Amino acid sequence: MGKNKLARWTELGSFDKVYQPKIVDISSGNHHTKGNWRKEIFRNDNPVILELGCGKGEYSVGLAGRFPGNNYIGVDIKGARMWRGAKTADEQKLPNVGFLRTRIEFINSFFTSDEVDEIWITFPDPHAGPRNSNKRLTSPWFLNIYRQFLKNNGIVHLKTDNIELYNFTKNVVACNELEVLFSTNDLYHTDSKCGTDTAKAADGSNPCSEIKALPDDILSIRTHYETLFLKKGLKINYISFRLKKDNLVVNA
Repeated sequence: MGKNKLARWTELGSFDKVYQPKIVDISSGNHHTKGNWRKEIFRNDNPVILELGCGKGEYSVGLAGRFPGNNYIGVDIKGARMWRGAKTADEQKLPNVGFLRTRIEFINSFFTSDEVDEIWITFPDPHAGPRNSNKRLTSPWFLNIYRQFLKNNGIVHLKTDNIELYNFTKNVVACNELEVLFSTNDLYHTDSKCGTDTAKAADGSNPCSEIKALPDDILSIRTHYETLFLKKGLKINYISFRLKKDNLVVNA
């Protein structure tokens, strides 16, 4: 490991609201942060929003700066990448953003029922091919994990350059009759008031009725990989939907 990476690892542990639990600390399923994010960590009653697979934390930090009335937590297993987000949050003195270094498979060890209001999944590994579909962060297996701590009808956002992952997610959402809020296979070249290929909600209503438009201050946040994809001329896919707490998510 290079000196620069070692220095980042050391500095990461010094930042406020950065948690790097060991496997032994989470094996019980009840890490000390569980149920305590608002009361003891952020010390407010504001909504808690996760960015799963946050990488360098661009979304967590960007949203925290734009929406100080929310609490944001970036989750990733790679500490060297997470360092950049934690460093920026420290430099900008953002009190409403934290970071958790863990595998997403263990995420319910850190959050209790109804503790999370919203989830962002930004450019995750698409795990191409049908054999790998259960590894996708929008697969029924993962969505059923999120149901354990996401409030009822909490929103899940997915941004991806991968059309296979986008279509897979759309199919899971449709099969389970989940309410679609916004859906497009070309985010930056469509009417922001309603996705070009938005599906109807389960009750047949207009899924754009609640979220009238994607705010420009959200669209302006771009991850490192998103910027690279756009430079290559790739389309960015986006879908947001509500997850029902009491309904088991099944495969499409």
